[in-house]
Amino acid sequence: VLDFNDPFSTEVKPRILLMGLRRSGKSSIQKVVFHKMSPNETLFLESTNKICREDVSNSSFVNFQIWDFPGQIDFFDPTFDYEMIFRGTGALIFVIDSQDDYMEALARLHLTVTRAYKVNPDINFEIFIHKVDGLSDDHKIETQRDIHQRANDDLADAALEKIHLSFYLTSIYDHSIFEAFSKVVQKLIPQLPTLENLLNIFISNSGIEKAFLFDVVSKIYIATDSTPVDMQTYELCCDMIDVVIDISCIYGLKDDGTGTPYDKESMAIIKLNNTTVLYLKEVTKFLALVCFVREESFERKGLIDYNFHCFRKAIQEVFEVRMKVVRSRKHQSHMQKNKRPTPNGTPRMPL
Repeated sequence: VLDFNDPFSTEVKPRILLMGLRRSGKSSIQKVVFHKMSPNETLFLESTNKICREDVSNSSFVNFQIWDFPGQIDFFDPTFDYEMIFRGTGALIFVIDSQDDYMEALARLHLTVTRAYKVNPDINFEIFIHKVDGLSDDHKIETQRDIHQRANDDLADAALEKIHLSFYLTSIYDHSIFEAFSKVVQKLIPQLPTLENLLNIFISNSGIEKAFLFDVVSKIYIATDSTPVDMQTYELCCDMIDVVIDISCIYGLKDDGTGTPYDKESMAIIKLNNTTVLYLKEVTKFLALVCFVREESFERKGLIDYNFHCFRKAIQEVFEVRMKVVRSRKHQSHMQKNKRPTPNGTPRMPL
């Protein structure tokens, strides 16, 4: 287990822990969201038997470490230093199989949350009620209500009502898993209020109904404006990104296969049959702005493009500030390591 003792590494790259019982769907979630694996292919995944660490660095904002913990490992065993594991964690995602008897999962959840909270009260606890594609709508709501009630009752019995649990209904067979991960990641982005404010200013001055700032690789939206998010709207945005990337891969690359399917020239307009226009523009090489615009408002495309230019410039300034912070923390971390004494007690020489 690397860098558990380095406080600067977790400030630069927050850690997300993926936990739950065996066969609850943890590895499938990771493969579908971050590796573009087809949901049907996950049926052939072998059960995880060791802790898997992965750096997710698709963009400047979606930048974290994800740790997939096997369900059969008891990391509260004395041989595990669970305090080190939780100390640098930004979010703990606990996956519960909604189609299984979840009493054992709830007991494990309670143990995990209470131990983790004692070590690090700042952890965000996220509960994915998973595999809900096999349940009816009424059964989904009833299952969520039951799990929510039981989990919070367990915390109340332990006098830990101040611990906040967030619950999501998820499935790898629709966009619910991407939306849930979007909400989790947003809590780890310190620039989120700035990004939301920029989006609010942009849509109010451009006559736009709704806007999302997407990471094009994972289809996680890292920010949206303050209007409510509609699931159908989010799905349309995800589908549009897939269409743009797929067509660009076919027609946008050079004859020898070089080049990139997504660059500063990337842009798409899709007119829907309900007088709404979907408008996609490249913000950075990893981020895209996807907007919903009424046809009559889209007639002022020049105004929208001018405001977008101002918006992109502001986003790049936010990006530059973040990179300066990252470089500064890396430098501090490097200096900190050089100050540590060598095994014989003499200080390390700066490199």
